Amino acid sequence: MDVIIFWRFLLMSITFLPILYFFKEPIRLNFSAIKFILASSVLNIGFMMSSFYGVKYGLAGAGSVIITSLSPLMTFLLTLILFKNRVSKMQAFGILLGIIGGVIILNLDDLGLFFDGSNIYFLLCAFIWAGVTVLSQHSQVHIHPIHYSFIISLIATLFSFFYSYSSHLSVVFEQDSRFWTALIYLAVFGQTIGTTIFFMASGKLGSERTSSFMFLVPVFALFSAWLILDEAMQVHIIIGGAISMLAVYFINKH
Repeated sequence: MDVIIFWRFLLMSITFLPILYFFKEPIRLNFSAIKFILASSVLNIGFMMSSFYGVKYGLAGAGSVIITSLSPLMTFLLTLILFKNRVSKMQAFGILLGIIGGVIILNLDDLGLFFDGSNIYFLLCAFIWAGVTVLSQHSQVHIHPIHYSFIISLIATLFSFFYSYSSHLSVVFEQDSRFWTALIYLAVFGQTIGTTIFFMASGKLGSERTSSFMFLVPVFALFSAWLILDEAMQVHIIIGGAISMLAVYFINKH
């Protein structure tokens, strides 16, 4: 697990180099920017480790709905507590719809899955990502999101290297092409591109509205499985997906 975390962050950092070259904007750091970067780096590493432990000991399906359904809720709660932001009735209704939609999509009729002891890692992931979302929004006053994402990935790479250097880092070269395809996809599209866009959106839309789009993650994940892996598209997926889309609409409705 620690070896995969290191290689994922390393690939993410390398991928940023051509982006920084074409962006052609010098990195400017001040004390406030450094505070946000360090805090987000710690949370980002914590999120990665918690998610890996969650997949190892818990159920991946339950994890996907716990993280994507509860993270927007926790983001709203954080902004409510820290910044005294008000949550409208429409937004509260949207959050409730998002949670219901996620449960229906994954057909989790046994709600005990949410509170299974092994899924504590996924609950921790949801809370951590809420913090990352809030920090990313307020960091953009001090540093550009591309620089922000790059430095966070660089710090995470260095930290994970010292954490995992004794765990035979070269073992990944014994893996097949399927392993490398998955790892590169997650590092490049899931982290470098996806996370940076998410950070940029949080600055434009606010952390609450940006986090609401996480309700759509299970929808697109299961749609991709139908499109690419030829998995059956079931009725509960269509119903849950429609409810999740309504949730995003209500949360972002002015």
